[in-house]
Amino acid sequence: MEAPWWKCCCRCDTTRTMRKENGCRMNRIIIVDDEELIRESLTIQLSDLNGAVVSAALPNGSKALEWLEEHFADICLTDVRMPVVDGLQLIQEINARYPWMTNIVISSYDDFQYAKKSMLLGAVDYVLKPVDNELLKAAVDKAMDVVRKRRRYDANQMLLEKLSNHKAMLDRWLEMVLSVYLHGQPLLIVDTLGMFEGWIGERYEILNELSMAWISLLVEELKKQGIHAQVEEGEDIGLGEQSLLHSEARRYFRLCAVRRLEQAANRLMDEARKAKNLQRESAIDQVKRYIDEHYAASWGLQDLADHVAVSRSYLAKLFKEQTGMTIWTYCVSVRMSKARELLLTTSLRSYEIALQVGYGNSIHFSRIFKEYHGINPMEYKEKFGKD
Repeated sequence: MEAPWWKCCCRCDTTRTMRKENGCRMNRIIIVDDEELIRESLTIQLSDLNGAVVSAALPNGSKALEWLEEHFADICLTDVRMPVVDGLQLIQEINARYPWMTNIVISSYDDFQYAKKSMLLGAVDYVLKPVDNELLKAAVDKAMDVVRKRRRYDANQMLLEKLSNHKAMLDRWLEMVLSVYLHGQPLLIVDTLGMFEGWIGERYEILNELSMAWISLLVEELKKQGIHAQVEEGEDIGLGEQSLLHSEARRYFRLCAVRRLEQAANRLMDEARKAKNLQRESAIDQVKRYIDEHYAASWGLQDLADHVAVSRSYLAKLFKEQTGMTIWTYCVSVRMSKARELLLTTSLRSYEIALQVGYGNSIHFSRIFKEYHGINPMEYKEKFGKD
């Protein structure tokens, strides 16, 4: 006998596709059920799902709404019948207060009316207890896909609406990529993020999708220049806590966007170098890898030349020809990238970061950082760190 439409979940092949697409970003889930054993069971079942993390497990709708006043979530997985505030009332409140969220209903009641009401409220699925592991994961995958598609649509519409007034920013990106000018990348990313924030108001959750829409636009423009690149979405792992406060949401989504834009810029410039035949010799890759691994150590040009068995003068000339920058400029870019990461993800002071990235003098470090980013380390931390 065929299952009713309201009991059906995603097909397995569709689910696998969605899991691949959703695995790059972090979706925060809250579980709401008045039975503690069920909350614990659902948390365990979802513990190994790519792209998702359980941020809270709460006993009823009232407690869920209290939690949501302070915390950010993407998906609510709720029971129907609960004391104080039931699941359907909870979904109504979420729709009104947190419209970016998506809801899934779980219930012991094989009742068409419950399913119909939940679907009318926008729930993406209705899963019966006892909850089958695969059906649960399929429902969450479906919810994550809905979240992604909604935000992607909003981001694309926003980009279409705003782009005509910001073509100069697009031209700056194209110039940077085509000239393979790495030194200008940090400031350009800061300016781009500032432009995005001027568009979105308080909707920080779409910064990621807006960044990816921007990158897709760049990819299409570069095709006209004979540069073909594929840029995959990066991961959010390590950028935020399992439980995200609303007060931290802006910082978190900005960090995600910066990571997307940095990774895309590097990927696009790599393709531009290949198109210009600037990456012909493996010796340069070896030198870059050596610098990436020893950026904080004390070494000189002779050490690098010995590492790849060429003369110092030849190495310096070859590196400049193939990368468009000097060896020292490349080293500074690596150090500055690591410095940015430490500023935004640790509580280390400026002089401690200076030592970790290879500068014995914190004043010299601050001067180099400001030349590179346009602002000093503490200003950068204040602008992009915790609010």
